[in-house]
Amino acid sequence: SVRLSMPPSFAAKWFTRRMAHFLTRHPEVELQLSSSVAPVDFEREDFDLAVRYFDGKDAQLDVSLLARDEARVYASPVYLAQHRLRRPDDLVRATLLHTTILPLWPQWLERFGKLRASRIGAIPGIHFDQGLMAIEAARQGQGLVMASPLLTEDEVARGELVEPFRHRIAVTGAYYVVHPRRARLRPAAGYLKEWLLGEAGNSEIS
Repeated sequence: SVRLSMPPSFAAKWFTRRMAHFLTRHPEVELQLSSSVAPVDFEREDFDLAVRYFDGKDAQLDVSLLARDEARVYASPVYLAQHRLRRPDDLVRATLLHTTILPLWPQWLERFGKLRASRIGAIPGIHFDQGLMAIEAARQGQGLVMASPLLTEDEVARGELVEPFRHRIAVTGAYYVVHPRRARLRPAAGYLKEWLLGEAGNSEIS
């Protein structure tokens, strides 16, 4: 068996739609999955691997880049049409869906629009501690969300969310596969790590 921890949104939106590929390749491996926003404490918790969203700097961990990230704006086509959102300054008529992982709406509006800070601060918003909930709210036409393209693959493919603006913000955070530097991976965990890195390489953001 292999014990793997990862952020809830990443688990729900990226990993679960792919995990059958790994089990087909390695049917002898039993996956034990856990999702949490808190970083794994490998000293106290019995995990083999973790997917972690951070800057990649931790001297205690073996760190392998899984996927770089980027902040993009998404909304449902119906919502965009109803609110006549064609340029960044039109967002004064919208509701902004904020997340703790990408709290970049003020920065995005200041960079790509012409609104004053007071007008930006007056735009209605809803705050979420889980990106998963914010993406779902956008899909249901509750506002615009700033999210990672890695977490919106299904909704974009189905046409439920679109990217109305090509204005994007590079972020310092990225997804990494980590495990204790001092510990040698068991073979099953090594298989999973190798598969994760390969799978991510096939779905790089563009």
